[in-house]
Amino acid sequence: MLSASMNPCVEKWPVASPPREYVAPPAETGQAHVSTLRLCKVHCLFSMTREYPDNPLVGVGAVIVEDNRVLLIRRGQPPLLGEWSLPGGVLECGETLCEATVREVREETGLVVETGEMLGVYERVIRSDEGRVRYHYVLIDFLCRAVGGDMKAGSDAADVRWVASEELDGLNLPHDTRDVIERGLKK
Repeated sequence: MLSASMNPCVEKWPVASPPREYVAPPAETGQAHVSTLRLCKVHCLFSMTREYPDNPLVGVGAVIVEDNRVLLIRRGQPPLLGEWSLPGGVLECGETLCEATVREVREETGLVVETGEMLGVYERVIRSDEGRVRYHYVLIDFLCRAVGGDMKAGSDAADVRWVASEELDGLNLPHDTRDVIERGLKK
């Protein structure tokens, strides 16, 4: 069971209490007041390309465990096309990390999940043959529990299946993926 105290997605503040806007005092910045919401909207107007990005992209991953098994997808799109991976993807502007995790799992596996504790933060930098940064992600992985839906591969996934811990060695998973799966299986 995922406890609320370990779940970063549980609202810890009354709806109106968290700061929704940062107002910079003119003496500190010399600039007019700035709304973070407005900045987010402006930022969303710019196209963030995944391949050869100007900046790292924030991604989320779901470590969905059940009966000493983890749910994996076979990637249907680059990067890592055809390889087994955790369900997940890129954070959209205005979306919380937990909302992104739930959305990505639903899109890729058909399952509805409850997010739990954050298991780790990793980065994935993939370079081209010329040494240029082809992909750069900062990945935030959450322990999750399936609470509904029908399992089927969708959107970016070519396949989806439960994998027992003893089968993980044969999947050639990246070291960081294997590490976070092992963390999740121990919970």
